[in-house]
Amino acid sequence: MKLALNTVKTLGLSLVLASTFIAQPVLANGPIGEHVNHLKENLKDYSEDVEWMIGKVDTMVTDYETKGSKAVNSDDLIEYWESVKFHSAIETNYVPVYASIWQGIYGIKMAIDDKKPASEVRKHQKALNAALWQGLGAVKLAADFQQKGLLKAVKATASETMTQSATIDEIKHKLDRVVAKYAERLSDEATQIVHDTYLHLFEGVEGTLIEKDAKLVEVLEKDFNVTLPKAISDKGSVDQVRAVVVDMQEKLDRAKVLLEEAEKARKDVF
Repeated sequence: MKLALNTVKTLGLSLVLASTFIAQPVLANGPIGEHVNHLKENLKDYSEDVEWMIGKVDTMVTDYETKGSKAVNSDDLIEYWESVKFHSAIETNYVPVYASIWQGIYGIKMAIDDKKPASEVRKHQKALNAALWQGLGAVKLAADFQQKGLLKAVKATASETMTQSATIDEIKHKLDRVVAKYAERLSDEATQIVHDTYLHLFEGVEGTLIEKDAKLVEVLEKDFNVTLPKAISDKGSVDQVRAVVVDMQEKLDRAKVLLEEAEKARKDVF
């Protein structure tokens, strides 16, 4: 724990985080609580969330190690993560670490689902723990910036500038830009577009989609936070990255149909 927090506090990373916090127009939608505008007052809760999360994951991995895959439900990992307040605190302040946390969660989940050796599951658990502690350090730094008035307020409720179905078209357009930037060998820019698109666009339609098809939302969350960033970081071919994007866009087409149905239903009511 101390090592992770000390790493975050180093001058170099502090400067990187500072530029991220100040530059990022945090306008996230979805299940974002008002607590994210009062980070300092909630740091104790966030710390407890991280410790609770680490404990729950360790219990699951230990049960898997000693009792086998039938003794655990890997889907609980996602439930654990989405239930804690810290989830939205890191999501709205430092998305790259947020994505790393998701990657750790899915690393454990897929290793358990594929019945990999416990030693492999432990490797993913170690990566997740490191990301959680790094995330806590990032939120603590963000709290200091917030106290100094350097962070914009996060809107706790959704504010739409376009219809939700139209938002899907914009998301698909952004994903095309991801492929273009990757083809230009601008991997960092491509990854940033993925993060921003998830945070500022997909989160805004997530609530409605969950009511229509929760599994589709879960799969797209994984694509945004794990599959596509990993395809970029693995330095595969442009065609490989494009294949991930095309697959996501097909899922988004399904999402658009569901959103259009929801919009029509609202119009019929009024």
